[in-house]
Amino acid sequence: MAELGKCPEHYIFGLDIGTRSIVGTVGYRESEKKFVIVAQVVEMHETRAMLDGQIHDIGKVAESIQTVRQKLEEIIGFRLEEVCIAAAGRVLKTVNVHVDYDLEDEVVIDVEHLRTLELLGIEKAYDSLKHRKKKEELRLYCVGSTIVHYYLNDYLMLNLEGHKGSKISAELIATFLPDEVIESLYAAVERANLSVANLTLEPIAASEVAIPVNYRLLNIALVDVGAGTSDISITKDGSIIGYGMIPYAGDEFTEEIAKRYLVDFATAEEIKMACFSEKKVTYKDIMGLENTIPAKDVLDGLSGTVERITKNVADKIKELNGGSSVSAVFIVGGGGKLPNFAQNLAKFLELPKERVAVRGEEVLGSVEFLQKDIEKDSTLVTPVGICLSYYEKNNNFILVSVNGRQVKLYDNGKLSVMDAAMQIGFPKENLFPKRGKELIYWLNGEKRMLRGEAGEAAQITINGKRGSFNSQINGEDIIEIIPSTAGKDASGEVGKLVEFKRKDTLTFNVNGKIVKCPRMVKVNGNVVLDTYSLQEDDKIEILDYYFMEELLEFMDMTDPEEFFINHKEGDWNDRIYDESIIECIWYEEESSNGIKDVQELIESMQDSETVNEETEKGNSAEYEKQKIVSEKGISQDKEKYPNNNSVKKEDKKAKSITVAVNNETIVLSGKENYIFVDILDFYPFDTSVAAGNTVVTKVNGIAGSFSTPISDGDSIELGWES
Repeated sequence: MAELGKCPEHYIFGLDIGTRSIVGTVGYRESEKKFVIVAQVVEMHETRAMLDGQIHDIGKVAESIQTVRQKLEEIIGFRLEEVCIAAAGRVLKTVNVHVDYDLEDEVVIDVEHLRTLELLGIEKAYDSLKHRKKKEELRLYCVGSTIVHYYLNDYLMLNLEGHKGSKISAELIATFLPDEVIESLYAAVERANLSVANLTLEPIAASEVAIPVNYRLLNIALVDVGAGTSDISITKDGSIIGYGMIPYAGDEFTEEIAKRYLVDFATAEEIKMACFSEKKVTYKDIMGLENTIPAKDVLDGLSGTVERITKNVADKIKELNGGSSVSAVFIVGGGGKLPNFAQNLAKFLELPKERVAVRGEEVLGSVEFLQKDIEKDSTLVTPVGICLSYYEKNNNFILVSVNGRQVKLYDNGKLSVMDAAMQIGFPKENLFPKRGKELIYWLNGEKRMLRGEAGEAAQITINGKRGSFNSQINGEDIIEIIPSTAGKDASGEVGKLVEFKRKDTLTFNVNGKIVKCPRMVKVNGNVVLDTYSLQEDDKIEILDYYFMEELLEFMDMTDPEEFFINHKEGDWNDRIYDESIIECIWYEEESSNGIKDVQELIESMQDSETVNEETEKGNSAEYEKQKIVSEKGISQDKEKYPNNNSVKKEDKKAKSITVAVNNETIVLSGKENYIFVDILDFYPFDTSVAAGNTVVTKVNGIAGSFSTPISDGDSIELGWES
């Protein structure tokens, strides 16, 4: 038994459960910079119990683990009950996605926005994997993610923080560990009467040894060339940002040797291993003939395979690193020791050959082996790293409670509430505030949208304290999530549209005088008031013109025999735009009806607008009526124009309507359309004495004005109030 330098209760037991073999290591940390290996045992699989890092026969693997355990216990004289294990990098699932995040209008982008964008990308990647295996119940653990590219309003950006925008996007790589891999590892270990003390990933374990923490700020790739696959991890800014794998490694070299020298796979493996230590290799082929060949010839014959594999490794490194090469590459594993492997990889990554190196004895300098027959090389990096990962304790599974439900999470050192919510399938739309239903309408042929109001974000507590979906969580945390709410649906009025508010009247020069007309709005072909509430898919037209017939009707004037628009002879179908000059001409014989000149009519309208307000108030309510209607360009001078008939054109479409004025039935006649002021021609309302401060003008219980349209059957209120 080896001499032991530490109490057995301080020993760490690590298992590297590989495709070809299981390596068991027992050791302890003597100081921050020194780890002592007390014993190490290698057990080859007798059958194909494992393929490409995945356990296929749990019973057989458990037997091999038990054998390794017993051999180690014989060496150290102490019973082992807990073990550290690692999931192979080759079983990880990596997904590339593009994700968009629409913000509230234009906001300054901060770290919270970027973290949310990343989490949305992880969820999209998670959903993508689940969709591929929709017939299976798939559980996944996110073990790493990295942003490849950022976009601001669809433009490529290097860094979004501090910029202002309404939409941010990202290209993201997310890596997941399938639950069945974890379950099979745990099952095999438990059958060997062991419990799991810590679980990490093989790329992380290798990084613990090959890439010291102070190197991880650099952009470095680690390549572990195993038997069936070459596993890759990328470090940057202090952490591992991506994982990948190509299905080519040591077995490719073994198969090439088997074909070249006509031997079975096992013999080819012996030839390959002998090439690293012998100058000549002796073997028997399948014909039973014994052959002796120089080891250099064997290795030279593998140059084509080395070039092909290193080209694939280089392409994968660039993909994981956002399309560009890394600063340096460390190689571990037996396959990476082949001549020209590092040189070829440097060539395909366009790096100086000094920046691609096999890491073995030089990174194991702080590791002491009490077994003297063990040679330090790159094959020992991962087994030692599995033991060292125990002291970090940041890559293991933890349990948290989410709304009373226990959830198992892979702790990658930056777990958040969002991770826990995703793991239980909590809908992301119940985390973020939901807007009310949007309203789509068309304005002058252009599609517009009104957003609904934002609702309340989800209410999150962690151990009774207020948190957010980006809050970090730890093992045994109790998380409560109250779903977010939706805001009010979008609504709006015609009069509040910017295009209408900017200019709500049109001005015309009629026979030398200025006339202001309300700007007309049509919704789905019908004229509406500015208080009209917008409806889904409304077709709105805010008109910037009048037709001559509309202008005359508004002014309550008869048709002129001739008229000119901007000094050109007008046509009834011509549009009259803002600030147009209109000239109307009536023949002399038409003046016998009381119209000597339209100038007189317009002057009466202008006069009513310029009367001193205090004087008009002294003349009682007549001022109130005259002021309101004159603002609309309508004359009510009954001495000059009794009942407006002298200035009102005959309308062949005139109709009568019946309304109730102060509960009294009144019939209005002589016009096609009516407004509130027309009531004064048919209803006795004493305007000579003011009976209050304000005139009441209501249509169907809704306050209006003297220009409010009225229809058949309307209920009218007309009176005074203080």
